[in-house]
Amino acid sequence: MADDQEKTEEPTAKKIEDARLEGNVAKSQDIVGVVVLFVAILALLMMFTFIADRLLNLSRYYFSLMNQPLDRELMLDMAVVTFREFLIMALPISVVVAIAGVFGTVAQMGFNFTTKPLMPNFSKLDPIKGFGNLFSFQKMIESIKITLKSLTALGIGFLFFWYYIEELPTVALFALEDQMGWLRDKAIVLASVMLIIIFIYAIFDLFITRKQYFDKLKMSKQEIKDEMKNMEGDPHIKAKIRQIQMQAARKRMMSSVPTADVVITNPTHYAVAIVYDETKHNAPVVVAKGVDNIAIQIKKIARENGVHIVQNPPLARSLYKEVEIDRAIPDMLFAAVAEVLAYVYKMGKKRKGNF
Repeated sequence: MADDQEKTEEPTAKKIEDARLEGNVAKSQDIVGVVVLFVAILALLMMFTFIADRLLNLSRYYFSLMNQPLDRELMLDMAVVTFREFLIMALPISVVVAIAGVFGTVAQMGFNFTTKPLMPNFSKLDPIKGFGNLFSFQKMIESIKITLKSLTALGIGFLFFWYYIEELPTVALFALEDQMGWLRDKAIVLASVMLIIIFIYAIFDLFITRKQYFDKLKMSKQEIKDEMKNMEGDPHIKAKIRQIQMQAARKRMMSSVPTADVVITNPTHYAVAIVYDETKHNAPVVVAKGVDNIAIQIKKIARENGVHIVQNPPLARSLYKEVEIDRAIPDMLFAAVAEVLAYVYKMGKKRKGNF
């Protein structure tokens, strides 16, 4: 009994789907960060010339105001122009980065819209439980990851900045456009290095996050048994199972029509396919039957495979009502069916090995 309560089994599809409905999904923030950073760097590179031109125009605007008296109206105008220029430069990048963040999330877990995480949960306000979460194993892993990433980024960033600082006295002698070019090249190198570092950590984070997620959703054997029992009692599940079973049975039935010796119809609403192999059965057997659309399908398959179709309304209705699939015809219908089969054999439609 103790083994049944240990959560040693992988979560079922229903368990995972229920967790998704609760907003509980395996999502690595580092993967999202990599996608966002990559798109942001790409957008900055593509817009670098545009941004540089706007900054140059803004600097010229400031220089043009040097001889004017600084009053309230001028300060307001400067604020409006500055805000407008930075908005023009930042808005396209912000939109692209926001889209990248959504893509990085959806790519990991698919589209999952739920409002349950927004519902108030007062159990989260428990101070004792909250204090315990601060020292959980998951929080410890998160702290280690953040510390390692920070130390790595700061260390490598410091080395590159130290190297760049040594070049600043020389760069200060460049023209403004050349300084912007130098800044762009160094920014590309630094951003690429940081992107590689974050990408490496993101791969590890993705594996750790997914492992923790599925470990948290693990179930005991008893939970799996209870879930299966509940699913079997669900009317929607039962209806779905019946539908699948009916489709499988119908497909199997239709595959038997080409082997039939004759299809007896009424001729529009009923169709019953019969086969007689005296080496296997003592009496003819009904291998397929149906009404309306199914009857039309049976007759269509019969025509395509050269199966003889005989119109006998009373016999077709009786066979449909009295005989189940893969059952031999009853004695009371034997004479009528034998008469039909004799007619078919006389017409030369009898298959080899069936007589």
